[in-house]
Amino acid sequence: MASPLFGFTQLEFGFLLGPGDGRYMVREDPEQTPETVLVLSTLAAPERRRLRGRKGRTVEQASPEAVPTSRVTVVRTKPFSTADHAEVWLAAVRDDDERRDDELGHALSVLNDALHAYRLARADPHVRDVSLDQALVARIGFGTGDGAVAGLFTQAWELPRNGVVRAKRSMEAPEERFAALLSGRERILACEDLVLRASADIEAGRTREAALQARVALEALLTELPRLSADRRGELEADRKPIGDAANAALNGDLSDKLAEAVAASVSRMESALRARRLDTAS
Repeated sequence: MASPLFGFTQLEFGFLLGPGDGRYMVREDPEQTPETVLVLSTLAAPERRRLRGRKGRTVEQASPEAVPTSRVTVVRTKPFSTADHAEVWLAAVRDDDERRDDELGHALSVLNDALHAYRLARADPHVRDVSLDQALVARIGFGTGDGAVAGLFTQAWELPRNGVVRAKRSMEAPEERFAALLSGRERILACEDLVLRASADIEAGRTREAALQARVALEALLTELPRLSADRRGELEADRKPIGDAANAALNGDLSDKLAEAVAASVSRMESALRARRLDTAS
């Protein structure tokens, strides 16, 4: 009897993710059947050296260090009914940008949920979420469970680099602002970092954290951007009540859909206000 075939998405990153190699069942409720298996493995890992407690050595030139590659494989636990079914599924994913993005987004969400759990388990604020533009390669395919993990596929599609990362056009001159921030010609606003954190929580589905973060971000932004247009300030001032309600609700449990939408809308308005400031600074 032929081995069952499972769909998978695989991402590789040129750095260590943090959690050790292993297979992890992913589910929201321990009573549920896992829908996904997350497999983490490290390829070509150099010897890990501690920066502290060593005498070091004298060098005359800097040589690049070998870096590890972290492989993330997200395997669906429900097998395809037949090999033909698996081939039809992969062809549909390959031909449909929306389905491809859904598969990549699902894999990234599973990984970032795992990194979030690891960050809390280790109480280490330096464990961060990752994005698709950090991936060296992305593959979508199907195979036996063990085969997919080992990099042996029945059939797989490796996305072209520009299929993983879509170039973003920007008029904000981020390179020039980066130099200005480092040189002290511009100052970093607290609200900028707070809004980014709230946005990351929203993207990761952490609505409670997003609501609490958004409350502080909104107050900081209204204080730090005194020159907001009257219309923009009016909209953000009006957000104080729904954001306050959402933050209060977050202290007691999950948010309603209405409150979660209010948080997302307000964070979007905050991002727009900061974008307008950056464009004004860049002009």
